[in-house]
Amino acid sequence: MFDFEQINKLKLKSLAIRKDIIKMLAEAGSGHLGGSMGLADIFATLYFHELKHQPQNPQWKERDRLILSIGHVAPVLYATLAHAGYFPIEELYTLRKLGSRLQGHPGKDKGLPGIEISSGSLGQGLSVAVGIALALKNDQNKARVFCICGDGELQEGSIWEAAMAASHYKLDNLICIVDRNGVQIDGPTHQVMALEPLALKWAAFGWHTITCNGNYIPDILKAFNETKQILETPKVILAQTIMGKGIASIEGDYHWHGKAPNKEEAIQFLNELEQKINYETQT
Repeated sequence: MFDFEQINKLKLKSLAIRKDIIKMLAEAGSGHLGGSMGLADIFATLYFHELKHQPQNPQWKERDRLILSIGHVAPVLYATLAHAGYFPIEELYTLRKLGSRLQGHPGKDKGLPGIEISSGSLGQGLSVAVGIALALKNDQNKARVFCICGDGELQEGSIWEAAMAASHYKLDNLICIVDRNGVQIDGPTHQVMALEPLALKWAAFGWHTITCNGNYIPDILKAFNETKQILETPKVILAQTIMGKGIASIEGDYHWHGKAPNKEEAIQFLNELEQKINYETQT
């Protein structure tokens, strides 16, 4: 279904995004590394294959909207926007600095192009996405709305109120992507507040449910294609990811939820990613 060259380009883009996430967090000395690294494959596939958008015209009326409900993984959004051409890559290294447009959570008021809403208060993004999707429907605008939620975030009751409203209004222009990495700041989600059977819960709220490997680009592409076949119901992709994906020593370790690498760790991590890039470019 998808050609090798296309998939390889997206793999390389995800690795480049991961490298910049590490660099910007090491420079800032703080930030959320684990979730950002785990979502790099999904962001690369969204911005370099799936989304309708125009980086030089970020307010284009027909653009697909992306709502980052888990605002603390802003580094993956910032790095992807820079690679897509919304602003210079050099600006990434102002992350979390005084006066920067790149704060710890996306701020609409900071003026960074490509940011649809300020986000970070968990459980709020899906409600906003429902409102935007409903407004686009009323305006007969064919644009879609993608909302990225964390799995720990699904412990918020407001998520399920939004889910109920989305199916009530038959918002088939709304796609929620759940970062199902199974860990949150305090530990594994099944220990903090169990979520399973997660797919059945979304289905019970009237959503078409898709499960995919969120770190395997062919599976992500297949999931996005399936969303286009489903009418009159919102869609949710339960993307199984690995926190810290790409760096073997931190993968799946919740201690890296909100931790930045020091200079020595950053060098080690970047070397590991560079080896993966070399492998991908030689195959």
